[in-house]
Amino acid sequence: MTKIAEQVDANNVSRISAGTTILGDVYAESDIRVDGSIKGTLCSRGKVVIGEQAVIEGIVACYAADLLGRIDGDIHVRDTLSIKSSAALNGNFYPHRFEVQMGASISGAFKTISEEEFDKTFDGLASKVIK
Repeated sequence: MTKIAEQVDANNVSRISAGTTILGDVYAESDIRVDGSIKGTLCSRGKVVIGEQAVIEGIVACYAADLLGRIDGDIHVRDTLSIKSSAALNGNFYPHRFEVQMGASISGAFKTISEEEFDKTFDGLASKVIK
């Protein structure tokens, strides 16, 4: 079986750099990488990468996610949540699929969800974020 790598246009990836703190909600139509911190809700119709030094205090809802840093709150993922060995998740997680590397810290419960369940949750959160 041949695996086709998904290409990402670097110009379509938003970035919150280390040393940057956002106090409030964030909405992105495309991929986003967080290396700083967010205190609020993060909604993305793309992939979210939470870097090793990143801290999110709030709810995350996205189509796919790589977690290397810390989330203090719940995360909802339409497709795959990948929790890396450096990650700390202090909250519940609701992915369609997930993988966890040895060494990751998780304090919370999980429930796998359908894409339809995600869409309902995402639409509710996004409508509050983009008021």
